Amino acid sequence: MIGFQKGDFLWAREAGLRENMRTRVNRRPLIRISAVAVVAVVAASLSAGPAQAPAPGAKPGELTAEAKVDRVFERFNRSDTPGCVVGVAAGGKPVLVKAYGMADLERGVRLRPDSVFESGSVAKQFTAAAVALLCRDGKLSLDDPVRKYVPEVPDFGPPVLIRHLLNHTSGLRSQWSLLGLAGRPTGWAVHTVEEILELVGRMRELNFKPGDEYLYCNTGYTLLGVVVARVSGKTLDAFCQERLFKPLGMTRTRWREDFRTIVPDRATAYGRLPDGRFFTNMPFTSVIGNGGLLTTAGDLLLWNGNLDEPRVGGPALVEQLETRGRLNDGFELEYAQGLVVTAYKGLREVGHGGSTAGYQAFLARYPSERLSIAVLSNLSGSGPAGLARQVADIYLAGKIEEPAKPVAAAVPASTLKKYLGVYRERLTDAAMRVELDKNGKTLRFSGLPALPLSATTFMTPDGSRRFVFEPGTAGSSFKITDTTPGARPRLWEAAPPFAPRPADLDAFAGAYYSYEIDTTYTLFVKDGRLLAHFRPAQLIVLRPIYDDAFESDEDVFRFSRDASGRVDSFRVYAGRAWRVLFGRIS
Repeated sequence: MIGFQKGDFLWAREAGLRENMRTRVNRRPLIRISAVAVVAVVAASLSAGPAQAPAPGAKPGELTAEAKVDRVFERFNRSDTPGCVVGVAAGGKPVLVKAYGMADLERGVRLRPDSVFESGSVAKQFTAAAVALLCRDGKLSLDDPVRKYVPEVPDFGPPVLIRHLLNHTSGLRSQWSLLGLAGRPTGWAVHTVEEILELVGRMRELNFKPGDEYLYCNTGYTLLGVVVARVSGKTLDAFCQERLFKPLGMTRTRWREDFRTIVPDRATAYGRLPDGRFFTNMPFTSVIGNGGLLTTAGDLLLWNGNLDEPRVGGPALVEQLETRGRLNDGFELEYAQGLVVTAYKGLREVGHGGSTAGYQAFLARYPSERLSIAVLSNLSGSGPAGLARQVADIYLAGKIEEPAKPVAAAVPASTLKKYLGVYRERLTDAAMRVELDKNGKTLRFSGLPALPLSATTFMTPDGSRRFVFEPGTAGSSFKITDTTPGARPRLWEAAPPFAPRPADLDAFAGAYYSYEIDTTYTLFVKDGRLLAHFRPAQLIVLRPIYDDAFESDEDVFRFSRDASGRVDSFRVYAGRAWRVLFGRIS
């Protein structure tokens, strides 16, 4: 993690995001908040009735569905831990909305069924829905260039279209990855939409040609929020209130336009330190569109009900949101428009997860069964997707197919040891370490355990990743094909070991500047290690990883040399920002 070593803090991270090191003062005037009426929701009215009946397919005397759900959330049902609210709707009606754990540990306030949470990237479907409504109004097209509405986006040649932003195929670099490289990651610095527009305006390269690849990108949805505001002439919140939230009765839902706003009944978000203690982990950003939606489990069930039986937007809205994206070569993605359309145990699942600081969320529908599950949590690392699917299993009993569990093959240790080492992805410069698991019988891929299905094929226990070894090309002993359902395979090639002597490190010392993030890194050698310093008060260690490349946490710094062999620049792979250029200035 940029700026400190692993183990200093245990911050919640959305994959590819980094938490931050410092805060700056938001210079906008404070908003005067008017009193907000609090709508009381009686928990018993939602947790009684159908949920008290035996679970689907249950035998006489078996636990009720609600009792089974209680077991899923049992570890949160305490007075000394943050927790979760779960909502279930079946047949278009809520059958269970229940809270477990604490909303505020300092004041001893328990979570309630109507507690307000931030929903993280679950919010993206509402931004996408706003775009869909504007399309229906004839005010924009998915094939419009983004620059038509947001001229701050540079001209990269091939145009970035609205549809590219919706399905994460734009090639734009991630705002959070770039801000992390600039020493201002989320969790330690306040950001605004205006700052993101400035950041985008400085981009000189895309990660890839628009439409060529899929790479989850929060920048795209921040820009879509700007598009909605500029096309409609209203703020994103005002537009969504008028066209989505109020018509659907989502009275507890709003966009968090200013993080300082007082929000009645909002649960405090927390993280957990390595020793088990909790710490406050609240988001303090005013960037919306990509996230920043405040809501409740009950309101999310109302929204999913509209997707099952559309009253707002009609069937065309649902069809647009659920249309999967396609790459330029025709490859179909699981990501649609603010929604992931996939399969779960033989059933179609339409949903999305989210994470902002300590807030975690997951919202899913199983359309064929008219079932919706919402899980909102105020604790990082709570795993809402897994919890939601355990709840889905209860209500879908007898209608789902359990996948066959992978059976591990016996592979000789001598074979496993041949695969050990560092592998480089040529497309991005990313590095993956293949190591022997402590049991000595299987491998870990950058820490991810995978079972051997054969001498060359390995699969993660949940079946989400498959790694296949093949003989490499010239100069590479092996290559790995890494496949994930719904994503195009990634190719990794074995890289020779790189172990520069302390004296060799002097060649990399110097100052390097990146125009894209307006930041200078000063590299120097100390105690036989290559270090990088950059503002504000950031110091990282660069560890050799492969030829002329170093890693710091998950970032990879790959250096280039001029015709004389002198190091003249480096590029950084930072998760969702590929090959960000730093040129040598001294």
